[in-house]
This record gives sequence, structure tokens and C-alpha cells, in this order.
Amino acid sequence: MINSQKSFDANDYFDIFLTRKWYFIIPVILVSLATLVYLTLAPKWYRATTSILVSPQRIPTDYIKPTVTSGIEERLVSISQEILSRTRLEQIIAEFKLYQDRVPSQPMETVVTGMRKDIKIDFPKGEKEKIHFTISFEGKDPQVVAAVTSRLSSLFIEENMKIREQQAKGTSEFLENEVQAKRAQVDVLQEKITDFKKRFINELPENREANLKVLEQLNLQSQKINELIKAAEDRKVVIQNQMSTMTFKGLETGQDGGRSLANSSRTPVVQLSQLKGQLEELRAKYTDNHPDIRITKKKIADLEKKIAEAPAAGAETATDKKPKTGDPVQDEFHLYQMERKTQLLLIDKEINRLKKEDERTRAMIAQYQGRIESTPIRELALSTLNRDFNNVNETYQVLLKKNSEAKQAENLERRQQGEQFRIIDQARIPQKPFKPDVKKTLLIGLVLALGSGLGITFLREQLDRSFRDSEDLEVTLGLRVLANIPVVDKKAA
Repeated sequence: MINSQKSFDANDYFDIFLTRKWYFIIPVILVSLATLVYLTLAPKWYRATTSILVSPQRIPTDYIKPTVTSGIEERLVSISQEILSRTRLEQIIAEFKLYQDRVPSQPMETVVTGMRKDIKIDFPKGEKEKIHFTISFEGKDPQVVAAVTSRLSSLFIEENMKIREQQAKGTSEFLENEVQAKRAQVDVLQEKITDFKKRFINELPENREANLKVLEQLNLQSQKINELIKAAEDRKVVIQNQMSTMTFKGLETGQDGGRSLANSSRTPVVQLSQLKGQLEELRAKYTDNHPDIRITKKKIADLEKKIAEAPAAGAETATDKKPKTGDPVQDEFHLYQMERKTQLLLIDKEINRLKKEDERTRAMIAQYQGRIESTPIRELALSTLNRDFNNVNETYQVLLKKNSEAKQAENLERRQQGEQFRIIDQARIPQKPFKPDVKKTLLIGLVLALGSGLGITFLREQLDRSFRDSEDLEVTLGLRVLANIPVVDKKAA
């Protein structure tokens, strides 16, 4: 039985390689030469890199809180957009005369886009806190690359300082405007509270106790006045009863039934004695300031003065002032009636005075009652004003404190004491190009050379349909080979 497939061993492969060696060697040489030519003729690209440290605020944040709270990456995005803008990059291109091979033939927008691709901003990987970053620039001239990188790093530092100062200043200005607005509101509310207290000074809650005390005193005073009015009216009634019951006949007969007794009982000495008795009775009922007591005292003083001036003619003096009718008893009766009428007149005047005083007191009572009744309403209104004032004033005090802190932070940024970008590794002139990478390119060329040589050799072997030995013939035709004719060496013959 004939095998349908031919088996290969190392010798077979070696024979194939020797047979097809030029199919392997020529591609390897060509690819290697192409790699060397590429390394020789390809433009050299250089890269310069500078490292920038994010230096924290020098003064502890417990003393001065920074107003710039944005993260480094966020700020770098903002700074990058500013520096990588077309205006800035055009200035750098013109300053360092970059891309002279492109500027004449390409639009400036295309050149600027190409320069953006040549600029790299990277953070170190694996660090949670971004404390430094790198800026790189790629180009064909190593000196220009280093200069451009230094220029970009200085622009980043300047722009960071500018942005931080602007943010601090903007925060300070915003807070200053807010403080002014809140201060105006505080002044308005303070003025309202002052005006309210001036208008209702007697109805304020702090005057409630004083008003209650005054009201209590006024009520007591009104009660006392009413008592005095009642007493005066009682006296008036008594006197009127005396006048209505006292008759000329009763006065004429007297207690012992004789005219002489009535006449003698009205002498100044007897009158003085009677008035003193009345005074004692009145003192038992009233105080010394009572009108009846004052009147009685005055009468006693007048009689004592008369007795002292004319003790012998006291009766005649008294009778001289009486109406002269010729009848002593009748004259004495008329004098008694006149005295009582005088007392009634004085009592009426006293009652009128007390009633007027009572009206004034009641008016004051009504006034103080109105104040006390209005106190809860004023208290509620004042409480609302005070609450609004306290809320606005609290906000004002908070803004005032924040404004002071913002001004301190602004001064901190102006003096460059806040967070800064500081160069820790200057951009140096690169000594060798980073592109093309010689080692990487040679390795790739070697792999391509070997792969192309082996591939072409394998392809050529597959395309060859000739028979090399009896086994190829048996596998292809399915016939067994009986004998092999060796190769005849003509030189040996």
C-alpha cells in the first residue's frame, strides 16, 4: 500500500533550504538594506521635556483659606486651552520660526493643529495626588525643541498665576458686592426697627411691666377718688338733711327751752368748742388732708384769732357780721343757714374737682389699657422685624468674614504665596532623537526580513511541481518505483 502523504524530516527541510537559499537570502538582504536606508534617510525627531512641581500654599490653610479650590487637572485643562489657542501658538511659531517647510504652503490653522499634536502634557500614572506634571515638545531641531519647551513651561506658570489671581480677585469682588447689598438690607431693616420703636415706644414688650404697674396705680387712684366723691356726697346729703330738718323754731327754743341759751350757745367761745369737737369726730373718719378737716381747721383758726383780738367783745364782733334783723335768734338762724350753704358750695366744688380728676384718671386708664392690649400685636410685629433683621444680619456677618478671608487670599496670590507651579527639571537639549527608534526599527526590520525570506521560500517550494525522488512520484502517481537511475556525473565519466 502506498502512503498518500509524504513525511518530511530535518534533512528534507535542509535540502529545501539549500535548494531555495537565494529565495531566502535576497529578501533578507533587501529588507535589511531598506531598513538601513530608512534609518539613514528618515527625518530625526527630538523631544524635550520639562517637569513642573505643583507647590502647595506656603501659609497653612488653617490661617488663610484659598479661594481657588479647583483641582490641578481642571486648572490645567483651562490653562492648556488658553496656551494652545491659535493666537498663542501663532506667536510661538513666529517667535521661534517653526515649521518653515509648512507655513508657506499650508494654512496656518493646519500648522497650528500639527503643533498641538507635537505638544504633550502628562501626569505621572499611578499617583492619587497629582503633585507634578510634564510638558513635552517634539521637533526636528534639538535646540529649538528645548527652547520651545522652556517657553511653554514659563507660559504655564505665568498663566496659572494669572488665573489664580483673577479667580481670587473675582471672588473678592463678588463677596464685596454681596456685602454691600446685605449691608444696605441691614441698614434698611435697622431703620425700620428704630422707627417702629419710636412710633410705639409705650407699647413695646419691655414696657409691659411698667404699664401694668402704672395701670394698677391708676386703678387705685380712681378707686380712692370714687371713695372721696362718695364721702363728699354723703356729707352733702347729711348737711342737706340738717338744713331741711333744722327750723327757726328749733333754734329759737334750744335745748333748755330759752332764747338766752340759743343766743349764748353761738358765742365765739362756744363755737370754738363745738368746732374742736367736730374736728375730733372728722379725724376719726378722715385724714388731715380731707376737705372737711381743712375747713374746720380754718374756722378754728379764725375764731381763735377773733377771741385773741377782742376777748371781751367776742359776742358783739360775731353778731356784727350777722344779718341784722333785730331778733338775735333769727339772725343766728340765718347765719347757721349761710354756713351750711357755704359748706354745700365747697362740697359741690370738691365733688366737681374730684369728678374731673376721675375723668382724667379714667382716660389715662383707658390709654394704658390700650397700650397693654396692643403690646402682643407690637411684639409680634417687632418679632418679625427682628427675625428678618437677624437672618439678614447673620448672612451679612458670614459674608463679611468670607470677604475678609477672600481679601487675604487675594493678597496671598498677589504676593505669590499661594499654590504655584515650579520647574524642577529644566528642558534640556536632547542628545539623540526619539524618532525613529533605531533599536525598535532594526528589530522590526529583522523580523520583516526573516519573515519575507521564509515566506518567499515557502511560496516558491509550493509552486514547484517537479519530482525530486521516488517517494514524490509514488505519492503523486500512486505507482511503486522499481528502480532509481542515479545522476551521472559527466566529469567522472
